[in-house]
Amino acid sequence: MTTDDTSEPHPASSSTKQMTVLGAAFLGVGAMVGAGIFALLGQAGVVAGSAVWLSFLLAGLIATLLGYMVVKLGVRYPSRGGFVAYLVEAFGNGRLVGITSWLLYFVLLIVTAMVAVAFGAYGSSLFFGDAAPGYWDKILASAIVVVMAVINLYGAKIVARAQSIIVWVLLAVFVGFVAVTLSQLDPTLLAPSGYPSWEKIVASIALTFFAYLGFSVVTFTAGSLPNPARTLPRAMYLALGITTALYVLVSLGVFGTLTVDEVIMHGDTALAEAARPVLGTAGFVIMAIAALLATASSVNSMIFAAGNLTLTLSELKQFPPVFGQPGHFGGTRGIPITVVLVLIFANVFDLGAIASIGSAVALVVFLVVGLAALRLRAETGSNARLIVITMLATCFVLVLFAIDTARNAPQTFTAMTVLVVLAVVLDFVWKRVRARAPDTAR
Repeated sequence: MTTDDTSEPHPASSSTKQMTVLGAAFLGVGAMVGAGIFALLGQAGVVAGSAVWLSFLLAGLIATLLGYMVVKLGVRYPSRGGFVAYLVEAFGNGRLVGITSWLLYFVLLIVTAMVAVAFGAYGSSLFFGDAAPGYWDKILASAIVVVMAVINLYGAKIVARAQSIIVWVLLAVFVGFVAVTLSQLDPTLLAPSGYPSWEKIVASIALTFFAYLGFSVVTFTAGSLPNPARTLPRAMYLALGITTALYVLVSLGVFGTLTVDEVIMHGDTALAEAARPVLGTAGFVIMAIAALLATASSVNSMIFAAGNLTLTLSELKQFPPVFGQPGHFGGTRGIPITVVLVLIFANVFDLGAIASIGSAVALVVFLVVGLAALRLRAETGSNARLIVITMLATCFVLVLFAIDTARNAPQTFTAMTVLVVLAVVLDFVWKRVRARAPDTAR
């Protein structure tokens, strides 16, 4: 099967030409914001201290370089399957694509689970107080995954509409937050003399890069955008520009208001806590509500991407056909399967472990995509030197992050290794099953 087939409408899919540039960009902004500024701020502070804003800025630059690479591929090979279509064009529909596809699917599961956990933490704190039993976090995290899955069953049009409303509200809240906190911040809290070493800041980029993983969701809209050669780049750069500026300004406001120890202490609700000294309890409530909207928006985006990804992979016969079969209530069965797996991740792993695993696996996937971009550079019109620079920067961050994780969190490092091995095993087993029973792969 060629990648042209993956861009054709599927009877169980709603991914036709229904999105605008703003809708696609906001889909990416919603995915990134939910996975980043609310879910990671406290943990990034553990590594980068008050230099978190710099870590976000550098991670944004790397994401923009990667964005250039995938946009060139997306324009040349528009498909609702995103990265998968590019890999098939570069390497054929074989084992490398299969293994990378499983890894990409793992990333989507991990990101969705992590953001759902953040939603649960904010919801529990807002509705039941800081002393609420831990099970409320799990209940709320599970509930938002199910609710957003139901929304996704109605297709791309309602997903884009819901996403745009949420993101407009978030932008308004963040503009107010940034204006208030930056006007009253304490410059001594952001003094470079308090920054950790450059090695630590660079190592933290892999963690803050996790906050940008949602940009890949924009590539999944290529099959839903009119004239993707013109609209996909605009959507990508608009999403990354808005998000990078937002992360830098908000992190400056938070670390200019709270000490590093205070940010770490409050963990995944640090941003809402930063609003309390300036705006009082009302500020905490406003930011907590914004956090709920942002994380819900991100879950929405990721489930949308996972639905399109699994549909494409089932058509390519890289995933079992059940993923692409029409569901009982709309969409495909890939969505409920994804929901079940996300619920397992969200209720088993802790927030820090999920973030670290997702970052490392995502960087590995981007390296493979970089190889595809390099191989297809003549067809896409990409700048080979820029692609090489992007891959070297990604490798550098990945290596430093792997070293730091192996030293300080060996269990997480082991889990990352296990996921890579699991992708290889799943690909091997499925292809053996498919070869022995070819009728099941039709």
